[in-house]
Amino acid sequence: MMSRIPQLWTERKARIIVVVLVASGVLFGAVRYTRRSPSVPTFVVKRGDFIDSLQFRGEVKALKSLTIVVPAEAGDFQILKMAADGTPVKQGDVVVEFDKTKTEQDLAQYRSTLKSAQAEIDQARAQARLTEEEDLTAVMKARYDVEAAKLDASKQEVVSRIEGAEAKLKLEDAEQKLHELEVKLKSDGAARQATVQNKIQGSRKAAYDVQRAERALTKMTLEAPLAGVISLVSIWRPPVFAPFKAGDRAWPGAPIAELPDVSALRISARVEEAERGRLAEHQMVTVYMDAIADREFIGKIQRISTIATPDFSGGWPFPRNFDLTLALEQTDPRLKPGMTAQLTVLVDKVPNALTIPAQASFQKSGQTVAYVWTGSKFQERVIEVGRRSGDRILVVKGLHPDDQVALADPIAKE
Repeated sequence: MMSRIPQLWTERKARIIVVVLVASGVLFGAVRYTRRSPSVPTFVVKRGDFIDSLQFRGEVKALKSLTIVVPAEAGDFQILKMAADGTPVKQGDVVVEFDKTKTEQDLAQYRSTLKSAQAEIDQARAQARLTEEEDLTAVMKARYDVEAAKLDASKQEVVSRIEGAEAKLKLEDAEQKLHELEVKLKSDGAARQATVQNKIQGSRKAAYDVQRAERALTKMTLEAPLAGVISLVSIWRPPVFAPFKAGDRAWPGAPIAELPDVSALRISARVEEAERGRLAEHQMVTVYMDAIADREFIGKIQRISTIATPDFSGGWPFPRNFDLTLALEQTDPRLKPGMTAQLTVLVDKVPNALTIPAQASFQKSGQTVAYVWTGSKFQERVIEVGRRSGDRILVVKGLHPDDQVALADPIAKE
């Protein structure tokens, strides 16, 4: 009996150890379950300033600019040389040079035509003088014949009746011939004058062509009318919008480049209809130029259009946006037309507000919810959104400071 006591004590001790180990494992598992990490990224809710702002893109444009266009004096212009986009130029510097070969050939042909026309005028005038002299001679002879016939007809009293009748007929024939020659003289004079005038008109046209070609030659080189920076103009040339380049053929009146007045720069932007109602003239705007990253600019809204217009750069179907013009309060020599900028308008500021990222809110059954981590699991909680601004949300109800909310749908993750 005494020999079994140690054995029983050993078995009991072993059972106690097993029970303790099992209980420890269960307790450890429970603690670990209650303190497990969230399965998705989270965000800790804090109080702070809610900045209600609008952000959109804009482009620097010149309020005043001079457009350099292809001259209208000739029909064929092939660009030989052209200044590159963004090139600074002084007044009188060459911007575009066209190929003169075709215009010089046309000018030589027009001058040859003009000389031929002038020679034809001289020839027509000489021929007119010769014809006029012939006609005058014929009229004078016919008048002499009439006078002679009259003299013969006056002898009717001393000659026979037959001879008197013949003399009378000769007089009538002479008078008829004189009348015909006088009419011919008049009609030939009108014809001669018309011929000469026709030759003169041809000469005038040839002279005009010569003058036009000479003017075109003087405009084959386009110079900068003032100092500035060259801004090439993009125009529709199927299948894309693109500026002209060396080797291209341009048509009369086509815009080539612009010389903007850098002292009067503005920023142009397009805003959506939902943003239009939150903007007003004279609102302050923070401007960040993409090409001038080391400086922040401040501007003021100068004008907002009252009517929406189609934005053809937005793709089909074309959205209807409002035009916005912004005036900068600072200048910088690095500012150039065509630069793009990020514009931020501070609409409102709410202090001591609860804000969460927009990705921490979800739509469930027509309600806005957030998933709050309780230590072991996420709890779905309905929240009331006051307003949105960019990627931030102002929460009016449903969350508290230090709540840990999911940044992704944990249900979808599970």
